[in-house]
Amino acid sequence: MGRKERERAWAPATQLVRGGSERSQHGETSEALYLTSGFVYDSAAQGDARTADEEEGYVYGRFGNPTVTMFEERLALIEGADACRATATGMAALFAALMSQLRAGDHVVASRVMFGACHVMIDQLLPRYGIETDLVDGTDLDAWERALRPETRCVFIESPGNPTMAIVDIAAVSALAHAVGARVIVDNVLGMPLVQRPLAHGADIVIYSTTKHVDGQGRCLGGAILGSDDFITDELVPFMRTTGPVMSPFNAWVMLKGLETLELRTARMCETAARLAAVLERHPALAAVHYPGLPSHPQHALAARQMSRGGSVLALDLRGGREAAFRFLDSLALIDISNNLGDAKSLATHPASTTHQKIGAEARAALGIGDGLVRLSVGLEAESNLWADLEQALHAAAA
Repeated sequence: MGRKERERAWAPATQLVRGGSERSQHGETSEALYLTSGFVYDSAAQGDARTADEEEGYVYGRFGNPTVTMFEERLALIEGADACRATATGMAALFAALMSQLRAGDHVVASRVMFGACHVMIDQLLPRYGIETDLVDGTDLDAWERALRPETRCVFIESPGNPTMAIVDIAAVSALAHAVGARVIVDNVLGMPLVQRPLAHGADIVIYSTTKHVDGQGRCLGGAILGSDDFITDELVPFMRTTGPVMSPFNAWVMLKGLETLELRTARMCETAARLAAVLERHPALAAVHYPGLPSHPQHALAARQMSRGGSVLALDLRGGREAAFRFLDSLALIDISNNLGDAKSLATHPASTTHQKIGAEARAALGIGDGLVRLSVGLEAESNLWADLEQALHAAAA
C-alpha cells in the first residue's frame, strides 16, 4: 500500500496531524518550511523535462512549493477530494475557481445570500467579462430550476449563507445543475471542514477562505480550491500558473499547524455556539436568532442532513435596528468587533455597515440583512464568560 492509499484509510484526526507530510533528508518532526522562490536543476535537460511536465519536481514558486503541497494534500484528504490548490486568499480561490472555466457568453447562477465580496464578484465583476449571472433564493428549488439554462456553466452556493445562515439543499441543486451540464461550486466556510462535506452531496468543487477555521487564530490569509483531478489539472492549474494567486510557503506552514488542532477547535466552538444560540433565542432584546442547529431555523431538517453540527457562527437580529446593534457591539467587553470569523477569539460584526456595506441597501434588503442584524462568530473562550458578555451587551442595547 502506497503512502496516499494508507493516508486515505486513516481517521480524520490522524489525517489532520500527519496527512501529506514529506520529511526531508534531515528527518524533521514538524513539516519543513521551504522559504524559496525558485529551485535549481541538476542539468539543463532536467530543467527542460520539469518545465514540460515530463519529470516530477519543482520549477518555480508560482507553480508549486513542497510546504504548500503538504498543506494541499492534507486538506484534500479531510475533504475527500482528489486534489487541492491553495491560494493567497479566499476571494482568490473563488475567482480562480470561476474564471479557470468560464468564457464570454457563459452563464452563472448563484444563491443570493453570500458574503459581500462574493456578491460583488458575481453580480458586478463577472458581467464585465461577458458572463451573464443570475441570483436566486437559494432555498427555493423552483427558482434554481427556472434560472438554469443550457448556457449555465457554473452554479455557486454558499451554505450556510453569510450572514443570515440560510441553508441550500446541495444535493438537490447539484442534480438540477448537472442536468444542464453545469458544475457546482460550494463555498464551505460557514459549513466548515469536517462538519459539512459538499462533495459527498454532489458538489463538484469546494472552496475555502482558510483564513477562517483552518488557520483559525487570526494569523494568515489563505484560500483553497478542491475538486477532481481532471478539473484541477486540466483547467485550474494552467490558470493559476499564469495568473499567480498562490499561497505563500509561510502561510501554508501556518495552515498546516492550524489543521492539527482543527477537529478539537471545531468541536468546542460548535458546542458553545449551539448552547448560546438556544439561550439567546429566548432573550427579549432579540427578534430572532439564526442558527442551523436550532429547531426554529426554517431549514433545520436540511441542515441536520448536510451538517454534522450547527457550525460556529450565528446571526442575532436585534430589536431597535442599527442603533440597538451599535449599542450592543460597543458594549461588548470580551468579544471583539471584527469582520473576521472562525477565529479562536469570539468576534462580532454588523454586516450592513461592514461585510455587506458595498452591495447597497436594496441588495441587503433582498438578502434579508436588516440594520439590526449582528453576526457572531463563537471562539474558544469559556461559555460562561461569553454569556455574561452577551447578556450585559443585550441589556445595554435594549436600554
